[in-house]
Amino acid sequence: MKKSRLLNSELSYEISKIGHTSHITICDAGLPIPKNVKRIDLAIEQGYPSFIKVLDATLSEMQVEEIVLASEILDKNPEIYKEILLTFKKFNMEPNVVLVSHEEFKKITHKSEVIVRTGECTPYANIILKSGVVF
Repeated sequence: MKKSRLLNSELSYEISKIGHTSHITICDAGLPIPKNVKRIDLAIEQGYPSFIKVLDATLSEMQVEEIVLASEILDKNPEIYKEILLTFKKFNMEPNVVLVSHEEFKKITHKSEVIVRTGECTPYANIILKSGVVF
């Protein structure tokens, strides 16, 4: 049995395949997912699993140098924004934060290697993780 924290085999596999600057998106239950991007749907019910729990588990296996967020998160969901920053701090990562409009965010998701859908049902709880290197 796998010993590390992230047990979802699909997500663990996708993280193992990415290289420097590749994108992985973690999203709430409502974000539209482009048809050409692989979807890992973890949503079971409203709120489960939460966006932050999935982000936390993902960061246990992924180095991130930059994140992209919808700028609307600052006004519409400042609690999640604050939790995002705290979660990165927990892993001693201080990624560059890029804020774009929600419409632009949705366009950028088309470049993702994979989009992970959570059960989160709060507004703008979406993040694009740009892979960094560990050296």
